[in-house]
Amino acid sequence: MVGGLLFWLALPPFDLGFLAWVAPLPWVWIVLQPQFADRRPYRSIYAAYFLFWLAALHWLTLPHWATSFGWIALSFYLAFYLPAFIALSRVCVHQWRMPVALACPLVWVGLEFVQSYLLTGFMMVVLGQTQYRWTKLIQIADVTSTYGLSFAIMLVAACLAQFWPHAGRKPNYWRLAPIVACFAFLLLYGWWRTAEDTTEPGPTVALIQGDVGTELKADPAKNQLIFEQYGRLTLRALQEAEALDLIVWPETMFRYPWLTFAEGYKPDASRPYTPEDEMRASKQAIDNVVLPIRTPMLLGVDRLHSTNAGNQRFNTALFVDRDGSLLGNYAKSHLVMFGEYVPFAKRFPFLYKLTPLGAGSEAGTAATAVNVNGVCYSPSICFETTLARVMRRLVNEAKSGPDGCDPQVLVNLTNDGWFWGSAELDIHLICGVFRAVECRKPLLVAANTGFSAWISSDGKIVKQAKRRAEDVIIAKPQIDHRQSFYLSYGDVFAIPCFLVVLAATASGLWQSSKQRRTTTART
Repeated sequence: MVGGLLFWLALPPFDLGFLAWVAPLPWVWIVLQPQFADRRPYRSIYAAYFLFWLAALHWLTLPHWATSFGWIALSFYLAFYLPAFIALSRVCVHQWRMPVALACPLVWVGLEFVQSYLLTGFMMVVLGQTQYRWTKLIQIADVTSTYGLSFAIMLVAACLAQFWPHAGRKPNYWRLAPIVACFAFLLLYGWWRTAEDTTEPGPTVALIQGDVGTELKADPAKNQLIFEQYGRLTLRALQEAEALDLIVWPETMFRYPWLTFAEGYKPDASRPYTPEDEMRASKQAIDNVVLPIRTPMLLGVDRLHSTNAGNQRFNTALFVDRDGSLLGNYAKSHLVMFGEYVPFAKRFPFLYKLTPLGAGSEAGTAATAVNVNGVCYSPSICFETTLARVMRRLVNEAKSGPDGCDPQVLVNLTNDGWFWGSAELDIHLICGVFRAVECRKPLLVAANTGFSAWISSDGKIVKQAKRRAEDVIIAKPQIDHRQSFYLSYGDVFAIPCFLVVLAATASGLWQSSKQRRTTTART
């Protein structure tokens, strides 16, 4: 319970990141115990971590009454990771005789790796992310992603657990040596990476942040109010900047759908307009916004694609040039379960009536990078920035795509209005900080209700918009020419940790089976 409380205080809204370095101490002490006094210790450990996740993810209850079930279900699932960490660490320490300062970091990171993939992955509350404000410390993320910082935090906690006087023992000051070495390495690496002069001036981009509540967005009659709000903020951006290379509207804030039709599509005879008429009207709606301002735009829009098999909806980022021509588009490829689709809902459509979605989205199939005024932008949408592996894939696929456009600036379009200004806004932004470092590219975030932000390639939040307010950010990101080890080679740091988890799981199960056979033979 104490460990969970300290971890929770290290997260937004309290944001006491230094507490993360001691939060795992109670868990390490449990690992070090030769035997448990409690007959069912893992039940108590699970219950404590379940309460932690309920507190950390309380914002999941805000979008809709039905999401409270998702809040409980996700907390129920994530709570298994702490009992697994303690059980597997005990295998490493007590069966394999591995030093606890090595066992705990390896197992923790291995389980974080599992968490990043299982059930599509969830990495919005991670131990290493608590250090996002310490720019020098987090530079190691361009090699290890957030796993490296989680490893360091667990190593420090394990060394402190052994140093701490207990059971009449005096403090062992040699246990502090790995802590000093760990901080020295992180800071020296961070100083070296941030001292490099590898940047050049980049574009001037306006990030438009409206304050549109989800109840307004859900009302088709209110779409004109949304257009007026974002149009007013766009004019403000044009007044604040001498010249803009790109204006960005957040996810789904361009309320008129972009209509496309599959080749060979045969419309229903009862449809009052031809596909050509509908596409022309859709394009005219885009022109009505872009042509008067004569500036390229990146719009968050719903793409409705009609096929003979049925209609499809894609959550889309649409690039439009100053003359209204379409430069390219990206359809969100990593969908959030219960956020953008409901399992089995295609077979049982009534399930969508139990959610705030109305209808599900289809996943896009390809990453995109688009050249606008000589700068290559790689778009992502919403929670795609919460997973390092997804952002890495988007950048690398865009780079090797048919257009051959090497991404220079990352742009994330999101709508966090569902969460009513809660700590989710902070946590989502923190994920973006690490994605910028991992890819060594500046990240621009346009978020309805916040937080829109300009994040440098060092992970520094240069500008941040207000919470739940209309705002405009004029960003001038620097193009960074540094290479990223993580971008090139991926999770080579976390995979060996995952293999340790697999081996410890097999060893623990075998030992448990052996003990049961011995007990049965004796009886």
